Amino acid sequence: MTAARIEQLVTSGTFSLDGGTWDVDNNVWIVGDDEEVIVIDAAHDADAIAAAVGDRQLKAIVCTHGHDDHIDAAPALADTTGAPILIHLDDRLLWKHTHPDRNPDGYLSDMHRITVADTELTVLHTPGHTPGAISLHAPELGTVFTGDTLFAGGPGATGRSYSDFPTIVRSIRDRLLVLPPETAVRTGHGESTTIGTEAPHLQEWIDRGS
Repeated sequence: MTAARIEQLVTSGTFSLDGGTWDVDNNVWIVGDDEEVIVIDAAHDADAIAAAVGDRQLKAIVCTHGHDDHIDAAPALADTTGAPILIHLDDRLLWKHTHPDRNPDGYLSDMHRITVADTELTVLHTPGHTPGAISLHAPELGTVFTGDTLFAGGPGATGRSYSDFPTIVRSIRDRLLVLPPETAVRTGHGESTTIGTEAPHLQEWIDRGS
């Protein structure tokens, strides 16, 4: 079995909440090897994601949070591949906004471990952008997948329903910035960064929210 690797696919669509709709590009992360993978955030285009997975076994579709642009393609991808959809329990209401007639196949909790291609990813509950937002830490890959919790340049947005700025800053401080500074931060949108790059700005974010 070859070593686990990280593949990135960018898909385009819309994000809708609180009566507004915006065009967005999403990062879809595929983690695994030549035999098996997981997909992190099945956004917008199930066919494109399935094509990127190819003939490899899709072990799970992991949702970093319940906003529609991160979960809209999950049921179609699950139906095509037979993979289970996993999301944190605290985002079940957001999931239902988008998929009222389809339940996730399982619920994630803090410190839940997912193994693919002999590589372990640990769920870190990082609420604030949404109540059930998670990050996935893969120390063997030197990476944390942060969804919309931490971006290059700061925290994810907290101006809409179910969001809270002090909570997201606390999540970043207590769960993410404690990781090794060289850890790559692979985000839900836009460019990647590192923990060491973002850590010096923590006090600025705290001051902004006070």
